[in-house]
Amino acid sequence: MGPVGSVIIGPIMRAAMMIISVLQSETSLFPKKKNIKMVLPRSVAKLLHHRLSSEFAGLDKSSTLLQLQPGQNESIKYKVFAGTWNVGGIAPPDDLDLKNWLDLDTTAGSCDIYVLGFQEIVPLNARNVLGPKKRSAAMKWNSLIADALNNTRRRRRQGGGGGAMSGSREAAQSQRHQDQDVFRRVTSKQMVGIFVSVWARSALRRHVRHLAVSCVRAGVLGLLGNKGAVTVRFVLQGTSFCFVCCHLSSGSDEGDVLLRNADVGSILSRTRFHGRGSTEAEASQELPLPKKILHHDRVVLLGDLNYRIAMDTTTLVRTRKWSMLLENDELLLELSKGRRFDGWHEGLVTFAPTYKYHRNSDKFYWCADGADRGRHRNSKQHRAPAWCDRILWRGDGMMQTRYESCGGYRLSDHRPVRAVFHSVCEVAK
Repeated sequence: MGPVGSVIIGPIMRAAMMIISVLQSETSLFPKKKNIKMVLPRSVAKLLHHRLSSEFAGLDKSSTLLQLQPGQNESIKYKVFAGTWNVGGIAPPDDLDLKNWLDLDTTAGSCDIYVLGFQEIVPLNARNVLGPKKRSAAMKWNSLIADALNNTRRRRRQGGGGGAMSGSREAAQSQRHQDQDVFRRVTSKQMVGIFVSVWARSALRRHVRHLAVSCVRAGVLGLLGNKGAVTVRFVLQGTSFCFVCCHLSSGSDEGDVLLRNADVGSILSRTRFHGRGSTEAEASQELPLPKKILHHDRVVLLGDLNYRIAMDTTTLVRTRKWSMLLENDELLLELSKGRRFDGWHEGLVTFAPTYKYHRNSDKFYWCADGADRGRHRNSKQHRAPAWCDRILWRGDGMMQTRYESCGGYRLSDHRPVRAVFHSVCEVAK
């Protein structure tokens, strides 16, 4: 805000607050009017709102500008989407539409930031684990994400606009609005099969700063990248965000849960962020940037965490009594005990197990039918259903509003999971 704005707003604000104070002190004079509402003059509200709305033009309408109290900093509420999907080493078809998973077909509108974490975007064979990284799979997933977020297919079918209105003022204004509403990739990173892709609205992208990525391998001897985490952090308007995409140790034998706990401990302790920024201007700023995951203001941990059910699931799976199964879910038990997950939160799990399904089917790989159960019981391919794919978070100023799986995607033996958060950030002055 320039000096002229300060000169204008300062006296108006003081006058407005004086009027409010007088009215509040005089309400006893009007005993019959108990529902008096204090409203700032429209000119004051308009000036206060203009600074925020002009700075963040193009953000989703559901991004709420918070009402300010005297002495408080300006704040804005963002909608943040976090999603995880183990795609089982299957290459996505060219016509795979991610709009349903990204929740773009609802009246709720799109979010402001999208963080998508994948596991097994390539098969976890020796060639992929030990050999050079295959970038084609990551490029394909980024293309599909861009198509979904920006309605690229629909715009191609429409021919990109034009016509008689192409030179009019209305067309120019419409084009500017579309440009602000376009999602741009902030960053993406692949480690063997683990892949993270972060996107933000065009109007918001320039406020995403101090971007950094860290990879931790947690495979055999901590050297192989078939398991581990890719972590992305950035600072948005003075608030630090950290997103941890994990693929933890598998297995449903007794003691395997301890391996998963050890993976989490290793990821939290070994992840480090170095440097002060991705640009020279950022590097010159004297900011106390966090170096470790738990030092950030808002942290989201997502992925194929591989926690299973700590009991015989035969009867309960046959009757689909998911709530009783959840009482013995390894991750929920760990959360209740604290330990590696002290301070972490998870939304209410109201969806069916996310693993293991027959591909291109809604049928669990583990079957309750006698013949099938007998054939698979001692097979290495036998897997009891479990909630392997999860999203956790920690940090003040963050509220989860959705947490669910998406059953319409049958590409993999896992089902994708999504969560939506509202996060309050201070607006940099």
